Amino acid sequence: MLAIQHTKKLLIAGVTAILMGNSAFAADVTLKLGHLANEQNSWHKAAVKFGEEVSALTDGRVAVEVFPNETLGKEIDLINGMQLGSVDMTITGESLQNWASMAALLAVPYAYTTLEDMDAVAGGEIGDQIEQQIIEKAQIRPIAYFARGPRNLTSNREIKTPDDLNGLRMRVPNVPLFVDVWKALGAQPTPMAFSEVFTSLQAGAIDAQENPLALIQSASFNEVQKFVNKTEHVRSWIYLTISEITWGRLSDEDKAAVIEAASRTQAYERELFLADEQLIAEDLQKKGMTFVDVDQQAFAQKAQDGVLANVSDDIRPVVEKLFAK
Repeated sequence: MLAIQHTKKLLIAGVTAILMGNSAFAADVTLKLGHLANEQNSWHKAAVKFGEEVSALTDGRVAVEVFPNETLGKEIDLINGMQLGSVDMTITGESLQNWASMAALLAVPYAYTTLEDMDAVAGGEIGDQIEQQIIEKAQIRPIAYFARGPRNLTSNREIKTPDDLNGLRMRVPNVPLFVDVWKALGAQPTPMAFSEVFTSLQAGAIDAQENPLALIQSASFNEVQKFVNKTEHVRSWIYLTISEITWGRLSDEDKAAVIEAASRTQAYERELFLADEQLIAEDLQKKGMTFVDVDQQAFAQKAQDGVLANVSDDIRPVVEKLFAK
């Protein structure tokens, strides 16, 4: 009787682990992947897809636990954790320029006017150079990239020209080039963690912020901002990354599985991205946000001057080439 009861307990435990869907019951390795977006964002859906692909390709040897909403830490904290080996993975981009200067090329204001322009750089020789420098300087390995919708400025007053930015207190990510360019445009940029933006807007500590439409929607900025000013000042990509420490612990077989899973995830996320952009704009308008056409040429000229005045010497030739296209 005791033997039968013991067997039942083991069966129940096994079924429970499977139903939990975290592969912990069978996994030899569990990768922790933290990011800043919420569960409705395509990045989160892609991260979950990545975990499913990794588990399938490794027969459950490797599991991925996904932590949205900065629950595992803010972006810079996650990067620091990956460098120390306490965090395995994150989704990050231009913030890596704090370690690898070429990462600034991911999000140079007005450098890429179309998705095709961006893909040519991200998936080409320049993209390879960026990834290699990130590995060497930041000890973080990009394994896939996701397209981002163009960044737009949200505010509670219409912004149509750079002159309208005078005195505007706005949040920017902790990206030196972003800070410098928005200063050159006439605003008062303040670096701030993404998780602090909503309450800061609500309290009036800042007047504006800039992000792709997907993050404007998922963060419910429509509740504290009236206008989406269509500056489209940055078209960029962002990397799915893994810590070099974690990477070094994986077997060659599991590394190959992770790379294949990342490739599948990149294709999956692109499908989500393309389907989402128009739907998100319509949703934000339904929720009361007004989309404002701006003088993009005036913004582009002033922003490009600001970029060239502040970009580091080692990437200035590349930036000049991108602007000259």
